[in-house]
Amino acid sequence: MRRRPLRNERLIFEHNRERRARGRYELPPLDVPAVDAGSVLPEEQVREPLADLPDLGELDVVQHFHRLSQMNFAVDEGLYPLGSCTMKYNPRVNEVAARLGGFTALHPLQPASQVQGALRVMWELDQVLKTITGMDGVTLQPAAGAHGELAGMLMIRKALEARGEHREEVLIPDSAHGTNPASATFAGFEAVEIASGPDGTVDMEALDRMMTDRVAGIMLTVPNTLGVFEPRIVEIAELVHGRGGLVYMDGANLNAFLGKALPGAMGADALHINLHKTFSTPHGGGGPGAGAVAVSRGLVPHLPVPRVIRDGDAFEILWDDPASIGPMRGFYANFLILVRALTYIWGLGAEGLAETAEVAVLYANLVRHRLTSAYHLEYDAPSLHEVVFDDAFQRAHGVTNVDISKRLLDYGFHPPTMSFPLIVHGALMIEPTESPAPEEVEAFCEAMLAIAREAEESPELLHEAPHETPVRRVDEVEAARHPTLRWEPSEKS
Repeated sequence: MRRRPLRNERLIFEHNRERRARGRYELPPLDVPAVDAGSVLPEEQVREPLADLPDLGELDVVQHFHRLSQMNFAVDEGLYPLGSCTMKYNPRVNEVAARLGGFTALHPLQPASQVQGALRVMWELDQVLKTITGMDGVTLQPAAGAHGELAGMLMIRKALEARGEHREEVLIPDSAHGTNPASATFAGFEAVEIASGPDGTVDMEALDRMMTDRVAGIMLTVPNTLGVFEPRIVEIAELVHGRGGLVYMDGANLNAFLGKALPGAMGADALHINLHKTFSTPHGGGGPGAGAVAVSRGLVPHLPVPRVIRDGDAFEILWDDPASIGPMRGFYANFLILVRALTYIWGLGAEGLAETAEVAVLYANLVRHRLTSAYHLEYDAPSLHEVVFDDAFQRAHGVTNVDISKRLLDYGFHPPTMSFPLIVHGALMIEPTESPAPEEVEAFCEAMLAIAREAEESPELLHEAPHETPVRRVDEVEAARHPTLRWEPSEKS
């Protein structure tokens, strides 16, 4: 068992609050007339005097925040098997490139003549992504995956309007990425679900029946959230196109066939690409994500503005285009994320990108092979970059996927994605990516097998897990409904 011996860290407010002379810095006496805050600010904007602040030295503060940082799990620490999230390692060379002064000192309102290098980076990434996807145009503007989905669906809506058509519905398989229905709705469509067939892929009879002249198109996740490739993708695209619809492909799982297959050749009209997944740039908190969208020839006129265009050896920014859907945000893109992505792509080259997919698929199938005897597999179709087990075997002993994931923390691993996709009850969705060493993947499998044995022999051990973390099991429903968002002094303080 791999343990991370961590102690719980109190909030900084709960540290020593008695004034101390050693290690404390005090400001010199005020040598200018004092100003009452209430005389220059509205009364409602003036806070009460701060009380009970800890009196800590610099070293105390540094150690406090360092210990807090160790309480988080990170990709740099070990296997991060969140299914559909592709939590791969962010190579440090990408960070070096993104921190070059010629990039970090730029301002988005500088004239194009002063930022030719930055514009070239964006143009080069645009060209590379067109090659990788087999598509005809790319926008780098969307800030993340769902933002890219929205951009793609708005372009589809614009293309239909340009044809003089008004179509209200978008078909979305129940195995699609979870944000697809929301993106379709935000773009003004009605999301209509298609049930999966017994193999977890699109039911062609249902699609044939539902693909009417009211339908703008279909949103497909390829491979879907079961980690299963849609084997009839070309047939699906031909059926939808034949009835006037368009095909949106969710590329969140592009890591599964990067360098191996072209979405453009499959019939995709719009494809969003998570640069913060497939191309190793950091995830994080509403940014710094990047959800580039590649499109087919018919959607190129409707790409968002601003966009970078090439004029001979120079690069310009096209700020306005009447056929465009308009801007998706205030400025062009999360620029330094684009620098990281291009560095990653150039560093690997075509062969390296293909090997990325090969290893990602190999690891997912290694996990599938090692765990199939211990965990139930609802859909037995071939797995690509991820595999979705469930807790059916463990429920016979009163153990759920929540118990399994909590116990996994004791073994030093981050849990997989749980309870998604919704078509798998008690799902455990595992995506190793290509980043870890084989020994790390094997250690994860050994931990999962050990937990399966514990579920049979000592279910209470799992019910009370985690045992080795600074914060033990909490009431998650209560925490979600009644979160404690700020510290309040207790009566003992």
